[in-house]
Amino acid sequence: LQQFKIIIVGAGFSGICMGIELLRQGITDFAVLEKAGSLGGTWRDNTYPGAECDIPSALYSYSFEHNHKWQYKWSGQQQILKYQHDTAAKYGVDQHIQFGREVKEAKFQSETSRWLINTSDGEQYSAQHIVTAVGQLHHPAIPKFAGDESFAGERFHSANWNHRAELVGKRVAVIGNAASAVQFIPEIAPEVARLVIFQRSANWIVPKVDRPYTRFEQWVSRTMPWITKIYRFNIWLVGEAIVLPAIRGNRLARWFLRVWGQWALKRAIKDKGLIAKLTPDYPIGAKRILFSDNYYPTLVRDNVHLETSSIQSFTRSGILRKDGVHEEFDMVIYATGFRTNPFLAPMQFYGPSGQSLADSWRGGAYAYLGIATSGFPNLHMMYGPNTNLGHTSIIIMIEAQAKYIVQSIIGLDNRSVETLEVKTAVEQNYNQEIQQRLQKLAFSEVDNSWYMDGGKITNNWAGGTREYRRRLSRVNWDAYSFTS
Repeated sequence: LQQFKIIIVGAGFSGICMGIELLRQGITDFAVLEKAGSLGGTWRDNTYPGAECDIPSALYSYSFEHNHKWQYKWSGQQQILKYQHDTAAKYGVDQHIQFGREVKEAKFQSETSRWLINTSDGEQYSAQHIVTAVGQLHHPAIPKFAGDESFAGERFHSANWNHRAELVGKRVAVIGNAASAVQFIPEIAPEVARLVIFQRSANWIVPKVDRPYTRFEQWVSRTMPWITKIYRFNIWLVGEAIVLPAIRGNRLARWFLRVWGQWALKRAIKDKGLIAKLTPDYPIGAKRILFSDNYYPTLVRDNVHLETSSIQSFTRSGILRKDGVHEEFDMVIYATGFRTNPFLAPMQFYGPSGQSLADSWRGGAYAYLGIATSGFPNLHMMYGPNTNLGHTSIIIMIEAQAKYIVQSIIGLDNRSVETLEVKTAVEQNYNQEIQQRLQKLAFSEVDNSWYMDGGKITNNWAGGTREYRRRLSRVNWDAYSFTS
C-alpha cells in the first residue's frame, strides 16, 4: 500500500498543471497516476496526420510557461507533446508520475478519512485527497452499423490511427466530418485513389490563417516576452469579444462569424449544391466552431466526394447507403469524436455511504464549480462537468482549477480538519443556475451535440473565462462542510 497526501489521476495538461501548482506551494507528498506509458493525454494518443490544436499556441499553453519555440501559430501534435514533456521536466512534475497505473476504483474510508485507490494492475494507494485530471475527450466513439464486422478492409478510429495501414492508391471512406476529420482529410486526400466523406451534419468552419513563425518573431518572443503576453491577450480577447457573444446569441457577432465562414466556403467551392450541403442548418456556436484553411479546397479534388446519404450497412467489400447505392472501399476511418459521458468512466468512485458517483450522476453529471460534488469528500475534479469551453482555451480554466484546489487543500490543513465536502444545497443551487443560463445559449439549440447527456448540457460552462476565474479566485468556505 502506497500512501500519499494527494493522488492526481492523469498526466495530461490538467495533471501536469496540478502537479506544478502543488510544487509551487511546497507540497511534495503527491503522486500522479498515469494509465499509459508516457505523459501527454490527448496529445500523446491522437497522432493522426495533421493533428493539431484548434486554439493558437500562444493561448493553448500555460500562462506561466511561455514557449518561444512554437513553429506555427497553430501548433501540431508533436510540438504540443514536446511542450508538455519539457514543462513537466522543468518543474519536476515528471519525478512524481507513476506510469502504467490505471485507476479502477476509489473508495472513501470513513474510519481513516482517506481514499483507498485500486489500479487495474493490482496496486493499492491511500490518499487524503484525489484530484481527477483525465479530461473529457479520450474514449473514442465508434458507431455501430449492421455488418461492420464482416468488412474485409481496414477499420480504425482517428484517435487510434493505424500508421501501418497503406493509404496510397486505396479507396477510403471517412465517417464524420468534424474536428479531427477537417485536419486529416486534407493530409490523406492526395495519397488515396478515392475518398468519400460521409457527413451527418455540416459544421461551421472559419479560416485559421495559419503560417510559420519567422525567426525574427521567435527572437522577439524569446527576448521580449511582454510582446507575447500582449499577443496572447489579443487572442483571448477575440474569443471573449466575438465568439462568446455569438454563443450568447449576439446578432452582430453571429453575422460576422457566419459571413467569415461563408466567404471561405464560397471562395473555395463554386458548386451551389456542394455549398448547400456544407452550410449548417443551426446557429453558429451551437456546436464547436472549426478552423481550417485547407478542408474546403480539398473537397473540390477529383478524387474526393462528400456524401450526405446515410449508411444503411457494411458489406464485406464496402458500404451500402440508405439510398440503395453500394460502393466498395479498402478502408474505413471513423472520425466520430469521443464518448464524453458518463464523466470519469470507467473509473468508479464510492463515497462514505457506499453510493457510487456513477449512480449519483445517472441523470447527467454536475458539480459545484465543476470541481466538487456532495457525498464525495476530498474528491476534486479538473475539467469536470460544465467547465468545457466553446470559444477559447481550456487551459485558462485548468489553471484556475489547480489554484483553487490547492487553496482548498492548504485551507483544510490550516483549519486542522480532515475533509471538506460541498453542501448539497449549494451544489444544487449552483447546478440550477448553470443549467438555466445554458438554456439561453446556442448550445441548447441543437440536440445531437457531444456537449449533452440525455438532453442536459453537462460539458460546457455557461459564461466567460473572466467570470470563472473570479468565482475560483477565493474558496467560499461557507459552501463546504468539514470533518475533523
